[in-house]
Amino acid sequence: MRAYYQTDPGKVRSHNEDSVTIVENRNNEYLVVVADGMGGHKAGEVASSLAVNELSRRFSELSSIGTKEEAVVWLKEIIDEVNVKILRYAEEHVDASGLGTTCVCSIITDDFLLFGNIGDSSGFVYKKGKLYKVTKDHTLVNILLENGELTESAAKVHPQKNVLMKALGAAETIEMDIFDVERDVDGIFLCSDGLTNMLTVEQIEKVLNDGELELEEQVGKMIMKANMRGGTDNITIACVRFGGE
Repeated sequence: MRAYYQTDPGKVRSHNEDSVTIVENRNNEYLVVVADGMGGHKAGEVASSLAVNELSRRFSELSSIGTKEEAVVWLKEIIDEVNVKILRYAEEHVDASGLGTTCVCSIITDDFLLFGNIGDSSGFVYKKGKLYKVTKDHTLVNILLENGELTESAAKVHPQKNVLMKALGAAETIEMDIFDVERDVDGIFLCSDGLTNMLTVEQIEKVLNDGELELEEQVGKMIMKANMRGGTDNITIACVRFGGE
């Protein structure tokens, strides 16, 4: 297995409010997390790093995540705790107005593969050269799209396409979407919307399928391409390849 992650502030934002990590516990199980923070005075940076740091710390302390069912319970419990911590931080800091973060993560074991999602950062599986999106964006535009009130082409240019309907720190209670995915894939790919707003899935696939580049070079090339197209947001990628891929 090969894994790599990278984050970049982009070309427009003054600082980076994304956070990312890939951690391993004592049973050689992996947790991959990407969080895209929001809020004034660098509060988004606080929220995203709080989510990523807490998840990774707690996971790395585990001897094993256990069964799939135990992993789901663990993930939901930690997300609840993170949500409370972000809410408390906002209450204690007057400059943390609008504090919150998206969170997309994946738990990888020999037996199962889980994705969790809150917000509009994306989780994909990679199989036979194709990316398949697992997560669903918690945005106003995606709700309108699912209800048939918008076309896909209209959704891409909608003025409110980045309005989130769900985020950590946005409500007293939050529920993460959990997706149980077949383990028979070639890898996983997580990213913030700073990438998917700049590159299409087909453009991302083209880079991932370039066999002349190492994984680190592929990730760097995608970030470079996103910046060349404007880099209007922070850009974060976490990519894991299984086996000899």
